[in-house]
Amino acid sequence: MAGGSLYQDDDGDAITDINVTPFVDVALVLMVIFMVTARLIVARGVEVEKPKSTVGDDLKGTILVTVDADATLYVMGEQQPDRNSARAAIEKLARQQKIPKAIIAGDTKVAYGAIFMAIEVTKSAGVDSIALANDPLPSGPIPVMPR
Repeated sequence: MAGGSLYQDDDGDAITDINVTPFVDVALVLMVIFMVTARLIVARGVEVEKPKSTVGDDLKGTILVTVDADATLYVMGEQQPDRNSARAAIEKLARQQKIPKAIIAGDTKVAYGAIFMAIEVTKSAGVDSIALANDPLPSGPIPVMPR
């Protein structure tokens, strides 16, 4: 039979439609594999190259809150004896800005609770835009934090 087809429907006509069922099966299996492996990759903390950013020299209007190694709180370089005085200082600076912003810098030796306290004091003073300061890592292997 010249030009005939091996596959025919009930009427004897050739089946010319593409069967997408195997394609859908493969696509679903691949999707499940990607979902599982993506969770494993994220859970391991795979190092990726992050976008580069340049920060201008003009940080005018940004409130700098610092926590040193002894968990002492500073607002714009001025030592604060307690939470209330720090909050009052931040509130005073925040009122001078249309949209108050703060950067919190903490020493690597200070406990997480002290950094969290600085965030809490800054938020309670009415500053919703908060960033955490960091230094860029030097080139070479990633250093391990001391225990």
